[in-house]
Amino acid sequence: MLLHCNVAEQLARVGHEVTVIGIIDNVYPNATYKYIHLQLPDGGILDDNALRSVINTRHSLVKSLIVTTGEYMRMANETMWQPTMREFLRENRANSFDLLLFGFVMNEFQLGLAAHFQCPIVVLWVVRPVLQVNRFVGNPLEMAYVPNLSSHLQQPFNFLQRVNNYVTAWMEFALMAYLDYRTQQLYDYNFPPDRYPPFEDVRQNVSLIFTNHHFSQGPIRPNVPNLIEIGGIQIKEKPDPLPADIAKILDEAKEGAIYFSLGSNIQGSHLTEEKVKIMFNVISKLPYKVLWKWGPNDRPGQSENIIYRDWLPQDDILAHPNIKLFITHGGMGSVVEAQYHGVPMVGIPLFGDQPSNMANVQRSGYGLAVDYITLSEESLNNAIQEVLTNPKYTNTVQEFSRLYRDRPMTPRQTVVYWVEYVLRHKGAKHMQSPAVHMNRWQLMSLDVIGFLWAIFAGVVLVCAIVFRLLCGEKKDKKEVKVEKTKQK
Repeated sequence: MLLHCNVAEQLARVGHEVTVIGIIDNVYPNATYKYIHLQLPDGGILDDNALRSVINTRHSLVKSLIVTTGEYMRMANETMWQPTMREFLRENRANSFDLLLFGFVMNEFQLGLAAHFQCPIVVLWVVRPVLQVNRFVGNPLEMAYVPNLSSHLQQPFNFLQRVNNYVTAWMEFALMAYLDYRTQQLYDYNFPPDRYPPFEDVRQNVSLIFTNHHFSQGPIRPNVPNLIEIGGIQIKEKPDPLPADIAKILDEAKEGAIYFSLGSNIQGSHLTEEKVKIMFNVISKLPYKVLWKWGPNDRPGQSENIIYRDWLPQDDILAHPNIKLFITHGGMGSVVEAQYHGVPMVGIPLFGDQPSNMANVQRSGYGLAVDYITLSEESLNNAIQEVLTNPKYTNTVQEFSRLYRDRPMTPRQTVVYWVEYVLRHKGAKHMQSPAVHMNRWQLMSLDVIGFLWAIFAGVVLVCAIVFRLLCGEKKDKKEVKVEKTKQK
């Protein structure tokens, strides 16, 4: 929600009337936009049992994706039938809104809302583009040198890495086929075909994508004009003042302090007692003050160096000069904020894009990742001590910070410009790639290759038949000639 609410807030501040609908509490209580909170039975988070299973069991990538995407689809469907949402849709119909800003998290069927309001769509995506997002705008598929999110590869590729990337891409295609089937079912259920256009027509109505990414993070790849990078939009250009107690702790931490957060979705109850104890035992022995984001219940233990809070202003804390290390789950928002402020990381990735994000952090030299499933006091302590004592991690991430900040426009200025561009040009259809209207076989020219091979095979076959006929005719003539010679 940080990405989506930041986009909404920037638009509201320049005079647009913006309504945000979400299933969690508004992340900005004093926001300029209007916020509608949809109360779901489970509180608007992933099912606890499903989340525990994904985090604490080493599933295959495909199984993890199926479990998490299934949960996201379930929540999205519940959202459509929530009473406040039903009333909102009854009161607002065609031309009620000029634009749909669509937060995409495996809820593709909800693009039908744009058909309901009869307006163009701008998609918001929280990490670098993946296959399903690229499809919205026809972004090219470059399997030979652009790593898939699930392959964890780094450019450039050798031959075996290209094979790996190719295979994982086709695995993602197979998963997309399953998701397309479920998406079509949910679309037909929520947007009946007698009142709404076909889903494929709705999907082709996407005008533009904002992705929370910047090319300096890699991988380097070509993008179509209507895929716009706004990486770091949630980061304030000037940090807000910290709460007095937190400011005092950090200001007095002359030797430095550590910030520890596993994100907004993970609760202590999602982790095993063994893993929580390992984290506490390591962190409680560090000679630094540690700000640990943890819920008010079931805190791991008491230690003089640990300060627990159930909420902390992460961006403002990471901006403090005395923060020496960020222990993180590796969510893209957290990684970006650490990179922007030049803070090295130790990551404990749990699910989703987090392992890929932390693999990139480690390869780039911004920190180290430790495996949650095999986590031990030794592995966690070794990673923390290495990053704290070896200056190369701080130097590398601070050098990257200078690259990341160097842009012609800030992400917030970029958002305002391109949203207003889409509005000015009534959906900006002139930016849409022809690839949006082509299927995968056409995009990979498999039909052309098949056609040319058919022609080649046909020519070879004809030549073979002609050659055989000619050879057969010569043989017949030779046999006739031999027969006549014998008769003489």
